[in-house]
Amino acid sequence: MTAQDPLPAVPEADPAAAGPVGEPVWHRVHPVTPAVKGWKIIAVLLVILAQQVGPNLLDAGDLVRSVGWLPVVGVIALVAALGFGYAALAWRMTRYGVDAEAVYLKTGVLFRQHRTARLDRVQAIDVVQPVLARLLGLAELRFEVAGGSDSTVTLSFLREDAAQRLRNELLARSAGIEFGTEDQPEAPAAPEREVLAVPVGRLLGALLRSVTIVVLTLGIVGAVVATVASGEISVAFSLLPMVLGVGGYLWQRFAGEFNFRAAQSPDGIRLRHGLLESRSQTLPPGRVQAVRLSQAWLWRRKDWWRVEVNVAGYGKAENQQTENVLLPVGDRDDALLALWLVLPDLGVEDPRAVLDEALSGTGAAPGSVGSPRRARWLDPLAWRRTAVVSTERAVLVRSGRFVRRLVVVPHERTQSLGLTQGPLQRRLGLATVVLHSTPGPVRPFVPHLDAATAGALLGQQADRARRARAAAGPERWMRRVPA
Repeated sequence: MTAQDPLPAVPEADPAAAGPVGEPVWHRVHPVTPAVKGWKIIAVLLVILAQQVGPNLLDAGDLVRSVGWLPVVGVIALVAALGFGYAALAWRMTRYGVDAEAVYLKTGVLFRQHRTARLDRVQAIDVVQPVLARLLGLAELRFEVAGGSDSTVTLSFLREDAAQRLRNELLARSAGIEFGTEDQPEAPAAPEREVLAVPVGRLLGALLRSVTIVVLTLGIVGAVVATVASGEISVAFSLLPMVLGVGGYLWQRFAGEFNFRAAQSPDGIRLRHGLLESRSQTLPPGRVQAVRLSQAWLWRRKDWWRVEVNVAGYGKAENQQTENVLLPVGDRDDALLALWLVLPDLGVEDPRAVLDEALSGTGAAPGSVGSPRRARWLDPLAWRRTAVVSTERAVLVRSGRFVRRLVVVPHERTQSLGLTQGPLQRRLGLATVVLHSTPGPVRPFVPHLDAATAGALLGQQADRARRARAAAGPERWMRRVPA
């Protein structure tokens, strides 16, 4: 077998589904998939029943007594059967195939859909295990591809070992590694070295020191005071949606970032995290478009930082809150180590000094450009913190007073550049330089620079980005380039 041959079929594969010569072998996902997906129908049904029956509980009781329990249970069973039946039919119509260039997925019952994810465009490969799939030993494989808002290709569900093996093979193909020979029949799992871990105590401490906790505490105190003052318990219930919303956000952060670990591997940065839903991400080298290090005001005493990234394909993701996190919380050394995983060479003689100044400094350091004094009329609190410096490898933007931020964009990852100027900025002779990136939590821009300085920076950065893209390596980063 050569590297151009299709992958060997996993046990879920349908051998009779092999296509003609030159086409991939088509596989089915695991046969338990309808059961894993079908329970959602029951959950939706229960929610609808709760919404309809809750306000009219007495009328619902009268209806049950008049017709009996058998018809009610029969209707619920019929709806559940239809849901599971549709899931089973969808499973029968789902096929996926892999060759040396792409992953193919055919889905749809009423409307057929054929999706293709080119391996040289893959931005990240995730192995996701929801609670029920985790109990059954299944996993979902997600391919984040550079493209539009719906560029994710999902294979759900496969056996966990099959999903891990397929991920290894796809990463090897995407990297350009040759396998399928007698000496190397399969793509082995790349070795890894754990470099970052977030203890549960630190994660809880970071959440307790967040602004969200302050808002939640003020809301609860306000509800108690209002209830005591008015003597009406209904006042407390009026604030219940706010409390539930804030509590849900905190729980999502805790459950999503629980047991967070990062490892360095030849096939990319490996991230593992999750309490109920386990997620294993692999970010291939060079796929990160921008990085942001941020420090909340209440984290300053501990010198804790949070590191987030922009990755093409993650911008429209459902769980962008956790998928775009490179480090939920860590000290300064951990944060700089996370940045080093993305950008090992900053292109300066003393990178630590440059980064320390970018994280905690105030005013324009030598070699950097900051906001002029007249910018205080538009940004009286943070104008002294605003600064930008360009190194041989990246542009660094410092901003924020109460929430310190450092945004790092590799020159070759700059999508485009822009110059904006509002009416007040025009009057003050100021302008904002925008470095356009892929959708995500990081928005690189340098506000309130001198207009002439901003124009010069725009031209210089455009030249740096053009030269960096011309010198960038091939997409298949581990394939040897012919001499």
